[in-house]
Amino acid sequence: MTEPTPVPTPERRIALVDLLDRVLAGGVVIHGEVTLSIADVELVHISLRALLTSISALEQNR
Repeated sequence: MTEPTPVPTPERRIALVDLLDRVLAGGVVIHGEVTLSIADVELVHISLRALLTSISALEQNR
């Protein structure tokens, strides 16, 4: 029995400007943590949380 040949899907390219427009229109939250330690002793702990959105998107949600 032969397996069906997969149907190729069309490649979808998005310009960087379009991607940035979509992200800023909806907003995105970036969250991260960095810990610097030596010999299992935590010396520095940094927590980051950032919201990226456009001003018009913020005003619409008020």
